[in-house]
Amino acid sequence: MKDIYVSKSDEDLMSLLINEDSLALETLFNRYYPALCKFTSIYIRDFSKAEELVADLFVKLWDKRNDLQIKSIKKYLFASAKNLSFNEIQRVKLNTLSLNDQEDYLNYPDVYLNPHDLLASRESYTEIISLINLLPERQREVLLMSRIDMLEKNMISEMLGISVRTVETLLYQAVKSFRQLAADRPAI
Repeated sequence: MKDIYVSKSDEDLMSLLINEDSLALETLFNRYYPALCKFTSIYIRDFSKAEELVADLFVKLWDKRNDLQIKSIKKYLFASAKNLSFNEIQRVKLNTLSLNDQEDYLNYPDVYLNPHDLLASRESYTEIISLINLLPERQREVLLMSRIDMLEKNMISEMLGISVRTVETLLYQAVKSFRQLAADRPAI
C-alpha cells in the first residue's frame, strides 16, 4: 500500500492528508524530512534541534490539515522551516546571556573591551547585514549559504532544488548587487 503513495504527486498527497490519511503525511515526511533538516540546520547550526523543529513542523501540518490552503507543499514546508529557524534563533538570542557568560566576558584583557572598537565592529556588522537584507530573497539566501555558512555550490544546489549553474548566477548577481549597494554608502 505504501508503494502506491510514493508515486503520488504532492498535490494528491495533500488531498489525501486533508481527508485524514496518515499514510499521506508519512509519505510527505519521508519525501521532505532529510532535505528540510539540512536546510534548517543551515540557519540554526544544530542538526538535532533542526530535526526537532522539522518533526514539529509535520505535527503542525497534521493538526492544521483542514485549515490549510496550500498551492505547493514543498514551498510551504521550506518557508515554514525557515520561519521556525528564525524563531528559534530569536528565542536562543534572548536566553544566551547568563550571569556566567557575563563573568567570562569580563575576564578578557582590556584590549577586547575597547568600547570604540566594539561599537565600530557592531555598526559595521549591522550595516553589512542591512545591505544583504536589501538583496532579492533568492540572492540573499544563496549569498548567506555560500559566504556565511560556507556551503559549497553543489550543496546549495541540492538543498534549494536548483542547478549549480543557477547557484553560480545568483551568487554572482548577489555579490555584484551588494558591491553596488555598498558603493552608495559611506565606508563600512
